[in-house]
Amino acid sequence: MVKQISEELLNLFESLLRTQLNTIRQLRKSAGYIEPVEPNRKRMSHMDMVYDILNLEQRPLHVDAIITMMQAKFNIKVDKESLVSALLKRVRRHDRFIKLGPNLFGLLAAGKKGGAP
Repeated sequence: MVKQISEELLNLFESLLRTQLNTIRQLRKSAGYIEPVEPNRKRMSHMDMVYDILNLEQRPLHVDAIITMMQAKFNIKVDKESLVSALLKRVRRHDRFIKLGPNLFGLLAAGKKGGAP
């Protein structure tokens, strides 16, 4: 036998859960933890993630450091060879990135944060 749950009870549970989630987010923020990316947020491409990291760091980075930061900030696993290949394609097209050494990448636009010196 299926019991009917009243709309008021469902609204109460939803409100309680929303309040709990807001409390967790406030605690996470006050403790200085990085807020995880929510599944319903707009997804970023790997290249957008790399751009975001280089822009935040304001300096060129080795691909290993980029991957470590991507894993920490975006909670994803990244294949090194695939990422390097994608970055090199962008470098050849003069699209956002520049290669400054073996597996060392920065932002193409001079004057942009993380760009070439």
